[in-house]
Amino acid sequence: MYQSDITQFLNQLKEQKPALEAEQRRGRSLLWDKQPVDLDERAHQQASRVEQTPYVYYQNF
Repeated sequence: MYQSDITQFLNQLKEQKPALEAEQRRGRSLLWDKQPVDLDERAHQQASRVEQTPYVYYQNF
């Protein structure tokens, strides 16, 4: 059965580092997997926002 060079490389890498997939999943969970959004909390945050002026650096006090 034919295997490309990349497939062979990945198979060798997985043999050399059996914990690689678990490390990848842990890294992914840190960056990408988010907790579900609490809609009540989100509505509270949006309601408590302070309106920003169109041009932030000029305040007409």
